[in-house]
Amino acid sequence: MAGGEAAPAAKILIPVYADVDMLDVCGPHELFSWAGFQVDLVAEEPGTVQFNHGGFSFLVPDGLGPAQPYDALWVPGGNPNSLARIMRDPKRTYLDFLVRQAPQSRFVCSVCEGALLLADAGLLDGYAATTHWAFVQYLLDTYPKVTVADGHPRFVLDHDRLTGGGISSGLDEALRLIELLAGTPAAQDVQQTTQYYPAPPVTSEIPNTSFPFPPPVKAA
Repeated sequence: MAGGEAAPAAKILIPVYADVDMLDVCGPHELFSWAGFQVDLVAEEPGTVQFNHGGFSFLVPDGLGPAQPYDALWVPGGNPNSLARIMRDPKRTYLDFLVRQAPQSRFVCSVCEGALLLADAGLLDGYAATTHWAFVQYLLDTYPKVTVADGHPRFVLDHDRLTGGGISSGLDEALRLIELLAGTPAAQDVQQTTQYYPAPPVTSEIPNTSFPFPPPVKAA
């Protein structure tokens, strides 16, 4: 920029909800922070938010407000019961927030089952996407306007839609978003700083199965 002024930091918005997956939020948040990005959390219900599987909670004082300009909207996955509750909500509180915010965001992203929330909001219509292997069949069967990528890729970039596979895929996806917003050297610097060179001690194949989603409605 003129006068040697630094470019403003990229801004990432993560809307969370009860029983959201911890790694979907914390892993990317860590990488974005090392990139110098501003990361804002908002909650479906402001206050203390419980992560999926219990044991950890975090405070999010801000709720789902008016849409604002952001470089990326990052939608995490979570407990299937929470996803079903959000998708069945007659008020569409969370889904309508996504619909409002998406046009104000340079990139619209999801991790894991977060793709189901984007799809249910109509924000993946006409795009290629991926999600956790256990929910691919549901995505195929329920949202015919969404093209589901073959082969369980770690992430899929289609124009301004960036979707990730299972939970840990959010780390790869976050690095890709950093590269898109700040350039390859910035992403490489974050990779080096966090020593993200995965080499798992075990190998396995992704199961050829699916999760029965949405869960049945519990009797009152």
